[in-house]
Amino acid sequence: MNDPLGDMLTRIRNAQMRGKSTVRTPASKLRAWVLDVLKDEGYIRGYEHATSDAGHPELEISLKYADGQPVIRELKRISTPGRRVYSGVREIPQIRNGLGISVVSTPKGVMSDAAARAANVGGEVLCRVF
Repeated sequence: MNDPLGDMLTRIRNAQMRGKSTVRTPASKLRAWVLDVLKDEGYIRGYEHATSDAGHPELEISLKYADGQPVIRELKRISTPGRRVYSGVREIPQIRNGLGISVVSTPKGVMSDAAARAANVGGEVLCRVF
């Protein structure tokens, strides 16, 4: 797998299109950090560490719906393994005038765009969520 984070985002999008309540993805630290940001911002209910039938570690993500519609309307990967996108603190993009978030990997950890501006750090823009 070339893009593990992109794979997780695609699994979330696909599960929401099918109306699933949970989705499983292979576990990694980066994926868990991104899920922490999504949970803190209210886009998912949460996640738990689980084990697959083959004994591999997985993350079970609980998706969130409002009035039968998914809370996440748009979930897009920005920085890919073939094209990294970095932004300084002043250039971090605002999504839909602050209604959405950008997930940024900074030297101080993975955080939302608002938290990165508050901490005065830039970094790699991983994805955007609306």
